Amino acid sequence: MLKIRLARFGGKKKPSYRVVVIQDWRARNSRCVEVVGQYNPVATPAQVNLKHDRIQHWMSVGAQPSDTVARLLKANPAPAA
Repeated sequence: MLKIRLARFGGKKKPSYRVVVIQDWRARNSRCVEVVGQYNPVATPAQVNLKHDRIQHWMSVGAQPSDTVARLLKANPAPAA
């Protein structure tokens, strides 16, 4: 099963995350299928860049977002087309 979740990058005490599509049994930072966004909680205000079209594609083929990614998607809706 595919999951849309966060993978941690960045230095010690300076976390930065990538929003990735990955198999649910893989480790947090292992090889992913696709990177679909970035999240930087350290910036003021926190920076969130998401590829909404790719996220919708992966969700349409069965990928499930994690709780944190679902919260980010709700807080940052796709721009109106």
